Amino acid sequence: MQRPFKQVDVFTAEPYLGNALAVVLDGAGLADAQMQRFARWTNLSETTFVLEPTAAGRAAGADYRVRIFTPGGELPFAGHPTLGSCHAWLQVGGQPQSADIITQECQVGLVKIRRDGERLAFAAPPLQRSNPAPALLAQVSQALGLRPAQIVAAQLLDNGPVWLGLWLDSSDTVLALAPDHARLRTLGQKVGVAGTYSAQYATPLIARSNREARAFAGRTEPAAAAPDLEVRAFAAPLGVNEDPVTGSFNASLAQWLIADGLAPARYLAAQGSCLDRAGRVHIERDAGGQVWVGGESVTCIEGTVTL
Repeated sequence: MQRPFKQVDVFTAEPYLGNALAVVLDGAGLADAQMQRFARWTNLSETTFVLEPTAAGRAAGADYRVRIFTPGGELPFAGHPTLGSCHAWLQVGGQPQSADIITQECQVGLVKIRRDGERLAFAAPPLQRSNPAPALLAQVSQALGLRPAQIVAAQLLDNGPVWLGLWLDSSDTVLALAPDHARLRTLGQKVGVAGTYSAQYATPLIARSNREARAFAGRTEPAAAAPDLEVRAFAAPLGVNEDPVTGSFNASLAQWLIADGLAPARYLAAQGSCLDRAGRVHIERDAGGQVWVGGESVTCIEGTVTL
């Protein structure tokens, strides 16, 4: 069966600098094994299948439903597939029930997406976090080649996917990592790391008061705005050694860092530098405390796929 298909680059306004996403715009009737096989074949970090909402989802306001697959398995939620699937759905004429908000249904529940010009932003799902076991932290640190002094803080972050988040002493430390991916795969733990570009890891970020952040809310940064943070995400257990740009991890990272005073209520994160990408993730916590994770998307390929 011929199904409409798009390949979208997410978290970039310039093609081929973000994170590619395969979107099958009609997933009706496909078995789980068929979806998984196609996701493995695309060999992208994620492939999505757009479906009609469930009856319960539609009653709760869902506009469409997505299922999200990596080459190694299905995810309950992921950020760049959320933005890319919404971008593709709108391009083919999707009409949300609300003028201001698009509502996506996925395994984690309903996810709100708002439009700001060409940029889409999703509402970060509720986060559960805890301190990692010392043994796990030690094993992951060794696999990453980190010294204990380079880890400023660590948390297990769960917003559907579970990431071990590490806040490192600088962006230089983040960029210099050469992980042992085979060891990370054996540990079975996805790991995300981040560090600031400031000389002293948090002071310049914290110096931006919440009042200033609110004053700038809704304004678009210049295209060449310098990032505040550098982020990397390693997902060897899912068959992706390093993800170019990761919405789910950036969402949970932002909720953690902002809540603990390690980052301001509004900042710009860079990801993908070590993969010759230039992903940009726009973070904002609104006056009600909701964290929004945004970025541009651009369609690179469109046509049909046989499934």
